[in-house]
Amino acid sequence: MTQHRTALITGSAAAVALVLAACGGTETPEQDVDVTRNADATEVTLTFTSNAILGGKNEAEAQWYEDYVIPEFVAQQAEKGVDVTVTFEPNGVDDEQYKTKLALDLQSEGGADVIAMDGIWVGEFAEAGYIAPLTDVAGDDVDDWEGWEQMSEAVQQAAAFDDERYGIPMGADGRVLYFNKTLFEQAGLPTDWEPTSWEDILEAARALKDAGVAIPIQLNAGTAMGEATTMQGLLPLLAGTGTQVWEDGMWMGDTEGLRDALELYRTIYVEEGLGDPILQQEAAGRDTSFSEFAAGNVGILLESDYLWRSVVNPDAGTAPMADRDAVVGYARIPAREPGAGVEGQDFVSMSGGAARVLNPNTEFPQQAWELLAFIHSQEAFENRVASSPIITPRDDVNEVVLEDNPMLSYVATEVLPITLYRPGLAEYPEVSLALQEATAQVVGGMPVEEAAAAYQSALEGIVGADSVSTD
Repeated sequence: MTQHRTALITGSAAAVALVLAACGGTETPEQDVDVTRNADATEVTLTFTSNAILGGKNEAEAQWYEDYVIPEFVAQQAEKGVDVTVTFEPNGVDDEQYKTKLALDLQSEGGADVIAMDGIWVGEFAEAGYIAPLTDVAGDDVDDWEGWEQMSEAVQQAAAFDDERYGIPMGADGRVLYFNKTLFEQAGLPTDWEPTSWEDILEAARALKDAGVAIPIQLNAGTAMGEATTMQGLLPLLAGTGTQVWEDGMWMGDTEGLRDALELYRTIYVEEGLGDPILQQEAAGRDTSFSEFAAGNVGILLESDYLWRSVVNPDAGTAPMADRDAVVGYARIPAREPGAGVEGQDFVSMSGGAARVLNPNTEFPQQAWELLAFIHSQEAFENRVASSPIITPRDDVNEVVLEDNPMLSYVATEVLPITLYRPGLAEYPEVSLALQEATAQVVGGMPVEEAAAAYQSALEGIVGADSVSTD
């Protein structure tokens, strides 16, 4: 089943890649946009799109567009003497199907004026020349938008490519180390645990093992867990060695940082038995790890805030913990040692998320920017999350809506300013799979040097040897 699913994903990704590559060449095509086009129009027609639909996928988002965004924006524009007609174009399909639709729309110079997309697609679409930096579409006034001051530089990277803002992040998340305070107390460990190195994590895991905890630590590995292995496993570890999987136009190969990260996997799963290697091979391994954590059988788990919001949530979680707030602790992910992380950081994290971009083909670039800015305004975000608090990209909104949620507030204030993002490039899904395979090999007993060398070979086959660095 896993192989079949991988084949489907690879085939779908390949189809999208063909569409995105249709423009030809490797240079990012220039977009020639008249930023003042129809700037003084008093009758305006705008469309925006997202993978959301009433009665289906992301229904709450679609409902918000219809109930709040459209009527409020129309009313604001009317006060300025502009008669604007705004239409939301819904979708409710698989993400890759949605991605293909966007690529085809933009390739034909069509599509909605404002487009929601996964942040990891931004680089691909930018390289294909289908989207352009916001200032190229709507002018330099974009840089004066008040919202940028409410978003850290790290958060803005969710919608950026090559140091240019291509859009505005729609949301934010972060990865942390969760731990079970009850198990920690039984093992003689502090319940306000704040590890500052990998060795601190290992020492805690050893104490948990000595105390009889079934799974002292869960660090996602292998291909069965898919992208969760990369995002909630290897990438945060690489960041903790000062390494990014793609940087300065080069892909990371068999580096010291990769070997250090794989060595930690080997220590946990092979040498010291601090984790369950069989769990990493199960098709439902990640869900099993959630259930085991909720049942009090896992001491330490590296995960995103999704675990807190949607898994162990005592009210609506998939593996609810009635005593979550009292039992579950959380801490930042430390670098290998203090100062060893990317840009000399002591702590690291990874984030995902979606973004909204402007269509360079819009007939109303100024008004499209105004719509985009309105959707990401403080008042709009506060309305969006009023009934279900989530982390937003805006600090001013988070201060209000997360006031009574210490965990999400912790991620917003302590984790997001230091977070990193996956490279939004067409090759990334295949690179990610190669990284997952490297962890699977190590957990299965292969020496680190052999697994790292195998990854290097696979990577060269994906991106070409000239695009791989071992520095």
